[in-house]
Amino acid sequence: MLVLTRKPGERILIGEDIVITVLDARRDGVRLGIEAPKGVKIQRDEVVRAVTEANVAAAEADPDAEDRIKALLGLKADGA
Repeated sequence: MLVLTRKPGERILIGEDIVITVLDARRDGVRLGIEAPKGVKIQRDEVVRAVTEANVAAAEADPDAEDRIKALLGLKADGA
């Protein structure tokens, strides 16, 4: 990992087409501006992790789900 110290207004270049500009540095965080081609995804790590965890939780099978759906539809739980 490369660690840099930058002041507001200073830039970091990544390759030839990505520019990160330090907009503001405060006690509670740093504001960054990112210029990149439209095809480059820029996402916050904590958001990606939260969405992934939510998707995993939603995909886990609930053993009683089928019976509850059948009950809501007025069907017998045993499939008859």
